[in-house]
Amino acid sequence: MLVLVAPGQGAQTPGFLAPWLELPGAADRLAGWSAAAELDLAHFGTAADAEAIRDTKVAQPLLVAAGLLSAAELGATPGLVAGHSVGEITAATLAGVLDPTDAMTFVAARGRAMADAAAITETGMSAVLGGDPAVVVAHLTALGLTPANSNGAGQIVAAGTVEQLAELTANPPEGARVRPLKVAGAFHTAHMAPAVATLEALAPTLAVADPLLPYVSNADGQTVDNGAEVVRRLVAQVSNPVRWDLCMETFKQHGVTAIIEVSPGGTLVGLAKRALPGVRTLALKTPDDLEAARALIAEFGVPAEVPAE
Repeated sequence: MLVLVAPGQGAQTPGFLAPWLELPGAADRLAGWSAAAELDLAHFGTAADAEAIRDTKVAQPLLVAAGLLSAAELGATPGLVAGHSVGEITAATLAGVLDPTDAMTFVAARGRAMADAAAITETGMSAVLGGDPAVVVAHLTALGLTPANSNGAGQIVAAGTVEQLAELTANPPEGARVRPLKVAGAFHTAHMAPAVATLEALAPTLAVADPLLPYVSNADGQTVDNGAEVVRRLVAQVSNPVRWDLCMETFKQHGVTAIIEVSPGGTLVGLAKRALPGVRTLALKTPDDLEAARALIAEFGVPAEVPAE
């Protein structure tokens, strides 16, 4: 079985979208999505520097657009779809829950609202690598931090105030090391509650359909077959931890044999290589990776067109 996964914030790099825009129709699709997002996504994906695309308001729509552009070139129906954090919007769109225009409207509002929430208090995130997961979580809780991303493969991301994170760096959990992340806020924590309220108000304006493909949720790693419930979870997930470890457990339970990560791929297949030994993986970084991806699809997927617009 093939699973298609979409990365979250931090996967973007300067200029990464440029080769995708050379594909037929890609620039036109991106222009329409730029209008919905009220951002020049072509500029940010090709010419902007690292600091500009680190901005939450820019990074989130850019990642969803890249995921949709690259997935449109695959021509496959995966057995499962999932995304990490903002990548869940990409996955929901590939599953048919949202159309791409509504997805871009939603993700742009998400990025703006999360950036505004992050500006209220000086917060951030740090990766905790190694250590016993139960010990790490207990240590974070004692410091007042939230295990915002439980990524599996020995990686938990802590989120909280800069003072709490400084204490974590000075006093790491036993057997673990701490690496501060270049993000603009404590995502997937109670600090994001104002953004949840914004998205709750937007959600009723979206055209929502039940997923055409099994959709795996970050909330608990379970598959969700109701479109309204998918959107409810997308809204709530902004202030709740990402359980990517449970998503990968679901992949294992469903007998997943291959994983393709849409552009800008790399992060999630890296986790899968450590947590799901024996599963074939491929990251879509540029269109040069499409030939290998199609070969993997021929072996493990069901040929079909992934909706592009």
